Formats: sequence, C-alpha cells, structure tokens
Amino acid sequence: MTSSILPVYARAPLTFESGEGAWLVTDDGRRFLDFGAGIAVNALGHSHPHLVKALQEQAAKIWHISNLYQNPAGERLAKRLADATFADVVFFTNSGAEALEASIKMARKYHAAKGDPDRFRIITFEGAFHGRTLATIAAGGQKKYIDGFGPKVEGFDQVPFGDDAALKAAIGPATAAILIEPLQGEGGIRPVPPERLRALRRLCDERGMLLVLDEVQTGVGRTGKLFAHEWAGIEPDIMAVAKGIGGGFPMGACLATAEAASGMTAGTHGTTFGGNPLAMAVGNAVLDIVLADGFLDHVQQMALLLKQRLASLKDRHPAVIAEMRGEGLMIGLRLHVPNTEFVKAAQAEELLVIAAGDNVVRLLPPLTLTDADVLEAAERLDRACTALEDAMRPPAQGAAA
Repeated sequence: MTSSILPVYARAPLTFESGEGAWLVTDDGRRFLDFGAGIAVNALGHSHPHLVKALQEQAAKIWHISNLYQNPAGERLAKRLADATFADVVFFTNSGAEALEASIKMARKYHAAKGDPDRFRIITFEGAFHGRTLATIAAGGQKKYIDGFGPKVEGFDQVPFGDDAALKAAIGPATAAILIEPLQGEGGIRPVPPERLRALRRLCDERGMLLVLDEVQTGVGRTGKLFAHEWAGIEPDIMAVAKGIGGGFPMGACLATAEAASGMTAGTHGTTFGGNPLAMAVGNAVLDIVLADGFLDHVQQMALLLKQRLASLKDRHPAVIAEMRGEGLMIGLRLHVPNTEFVKAAQAEELLVIAAGDNVVRLLPPLTLTDADVLEAAERLDRACTALEDAMRPPAQGAAA
C-alpha cells in the first residue's frame, strides 16, 4: 500500500509496539536493544514509570491552555532549570530547532536593544547541525540541507571546525555571537576540547559577543554532567536544549542569563504549544530523576564500562572500527566500512545504532541502562563486526562461482 506520509524519511523495515528500559519489542515479537534512544531523546528509556505516571495524571487534568494564562508547572520547571544552571530565564519550545530559533533571535535582539541593530551575524562551525528550519539550516551550513530551499538565510558565517585563525578572521563589527555544539552529534561525535571552549568564552568576553551553546543532543545528563559545557568549567550566555529534557515527549527550551535576554520583552517572541501542561509535567518528572543523588554518577560508570568494552571491540576488529570518540553515553565509532552497512549489521543482531557524519555510528543509549545492557550490546556489536569482516573476505580459492 502506498504511504500518505511525505517521503522524506528512509525508514528501516521495523515496527515497534512497546518498550521497557533499553529494550524495544517489534510487532512480531522480536526484542531489540535500543542504543539510539530515539536520537538521544529517550534519556530515561522506554515506559519509565515515573514519567508515565506524571503524563497520565496531567492528561486527566488539562492538556493545553496557551501562554495567555499562568502556568505553575512551567514556572516550577523554569526555576529548577535556572537553579541547576547558569541561566536566569527560560523560554519553553516544542523542539530543538525552535529552541535554536529562540536563541538566534535572542542573540540578535540583544545587540539591537543595545542600539546596534546591524550587529546580527553569528559565527558557526562546519559539520554543525542545528535543526531543519530555514534559519537553523543556514546556521548549520551543510549544503545537503540547504540546497533547493531558496536563498540561504543571511547572517551566518561558517568556519572550519577547530581552526582558530579562521575563527578570528571571521569576526567583524557585525558579529553578534558564536554558536557551537560542545560535542557535534550529527557531524560525527566530534568533541570540542575543554580548552577550546574556554578560549571561546574568553574571546566572546573580549569582543562583546554572546556565546550560544547548542546542547540539544548533549544536554540533560547525556555526557555524564547535566550539560556538556560543565566539563570545561565555563558558562554560556544562551543555551538551547531539547531531546532528553522531555524524555520522549516533544519539548525544548532556550535558557539565558538576564543580560543576554534583556531585549526579549513582551511580544518579541512567542509560541502556541510551547510550555504546555503535558510537556511541563513530563519535564519536571525527568528532572526528578536526572537531578537525584547518584544519577549522573551512574551515567559516568556506565560510560566507563561501555568505553572499556568498545576499546576491546576495536582491538579485535581493526578492519571495521577505526576510532572511538565521544563523552559519557554519547559515543561515536568511526568506521572503515560504510556506516550504513554497520547499522544494518547491528539491526541484524537486534541492536539499534544511528549513523552520523564522518562515517560514524552513534551509540546513544538510555542513561538508565544497566551493566547487563552494556555487556549484551558489546556481544551484539562483536557479532555485527564479525559478520562485516566475513562479508569483506574474498572467496576461497576454488570456490564455486
């Protein structure tokens, strides 16, 4: 039967009916170990009882009120996020792209409100991914996402990843901010070294620019800290988050200092669905878990165990795995074989992983995974690598044609 869904996705031939923890069950009863977590979204795994309870209780009360009225659950979530981070204020959205749009607008508006409306350009980095709106594809700068959608949105200057000379050369009187992912996700799990993040913070301070971080994929415990920039000991002026903050429910947020947000006055920005009661109930439930004593320690322990197993896997399969990189439970394997083939080989072993740039596969398991989940994933990855190696071997001499 022909699908009525717009054909913009290359979907795998898998249909999942239920899930629990790090596991998904297909409509024909197969159990898959989920090391993609909905692209780092299902931070607390599938069917987490605390999240299910929060959503069900709120669903029986009220779903939507708009932002014309008071929202106590939203006030509570904003205060908890502010107390746990650098931020003074929070704007809730429905997605990471919307959180980035709010961040971009805020950075531009900051300078305009200070009397410098021509200072609107934002420096970004090659390989970045910031979303699918017209502004965020321009910010990401990747040709494959921009082509065919008309003139590129003005105001973004891409520089090579890690090129300090190019970065400084790109700064001019119109530069308002620097936007960067502390660890590129779609770009291939490429970390920004802590010393480089600290240098960007100093540069922004020296030049009167804002530092905007995209922590949509890296945030809410994914790297073993609440937010990835904490490893560098710095604070941004503005930060976009999403994915894990909703634990599977669509929501995002733009966090900012009071100074960076000073231009965002009543009527300058808005959203119909952002911050709705369902999302706020789930977001608060996620923070109940992630901010609990010992949770981030658990993430770091699982990350260490997984990295140890992956290092051993790389040693056993050097023809398949070229490099392991990443932080916490956001790990990339750069490959000698096409990453699409690796994804298929893993699926054949009933393990889900996700392709990324630079011929990388991403491992983004739920943060609640167990020792047993890690060991099982390592075994399945081992079998997938063996299958790929077998496929690469030439036929034996004298084998039938």
